[in-house]
Amino acid sequence: MDSTNPELLEVAIDLFPFLRTYKDGKVERLMGTEIVPPSLDSKTNVQSKDILYSQELNLSSRLYLPNNTNPNSNQKLPLLVYYHGGGFCIETPFSPHYHKFCNTVAAEADVIIVSVDYRRAPEFHLPVAYDDSWAVLQWVASHVTGNGPEEWINSYVDFGKVFLAGDSAGANIAHHMGIRNGKEKLSDEKIVSIVGIVLIHPYFWGTEAIGNEVKEKEIRDKIAGFWYFACPNTSGCDDPLINPATDPKLGTLGCTRVLLFVAEKDFLRDRGWFYYEILKKSKWGGFVEIIETKEENHVFHLFNPESEKAKTMVKDIVSFIYQEDNY
Repeated sequence: MDSTNPELLEVAIDLFPFLRTYKDGKVERLMGTEIVPPSLDSKTNVQSKDILYSQELNLSSRLYLPNNTNPNSNQKLPLLVYYHGGGFCIETPFSPHYHKFCNTVAAEADVIIVSVDYRRAPEFHLPVAYDDSWAVLQWVASHVTGNGPEEWINSYVDFGKVFLAGDSAGANIAHHMGIRNGKEKLSDEKIVSIVGIVLIHPYFWGTEAIGNEVKEKEIRDKIAGFWYFACPNTSGCDDPLINPATDPKLGTLGCTRVLLFVAEKDFLRDRGWFYYEILKKSKWGGFVEIIETKEENHVFHLFNPESEKAKTMVKDIVSFIYQEDNY
């Protein structure tokens, strides 16, 4: 930044405490910037590594392998593709919060995890994050013959048991990947099957307040401002990308079951319940379950992972992955 030109030091958009942009184009992220390397986790014995899924765009995923896999056996494990939150503009899969969470889930659920890095706003506005997130799924599907570029996926993944998950904006992405799978299909369902989707405190919104949602125009406009920041070409807060109730494709969701988490003190709580109700009433035909965590706020499990409620969430995710489709 040119400190000799005071005008260039001026803030263009202030989204404190998340980020600021300046008139010279600089983006200053104020949180979600810390990263940790992949490792053999001492607590869970889960091994992780970073792998490019797009050479052209230099985009990576962090892969997690639980400790009881045997390269000399034919053991196949479910695959969980995880999309991080952060309003489409902060955080990465390499942050301490997400690294710890994925280590825990991989160990407890005995699953392979692909934790996805996607391009963020404002450098790359939506729908870029959706396109990157779909590209990861295509990259995963390229391993079905056992000749893909990543040996962990070739050797250990059961492609008939693929799950998507995410929190906040990442849950929004996971939902839309399910919609896209319902429309485009990654492959023949007998080869790659997205069985279920886990949505943790999903980032959905709308023009009109619902339930006990905040009704003050000033606050709603501020919340809407985050959406416009990430997706400036949007039609508004009733865009199907942010308001699934307006999406005619909702009933085509490409999975058989959904697990939805909401938190009692989360300002997005009522949107989560609304999603649950409209999905049940749609033509989808799958099974949706909702779990509300009392006395907790947005993505509490990331900030207080040792709490009993966070541990219960992980157990619920494990149960969801291994439940039978017998409804």
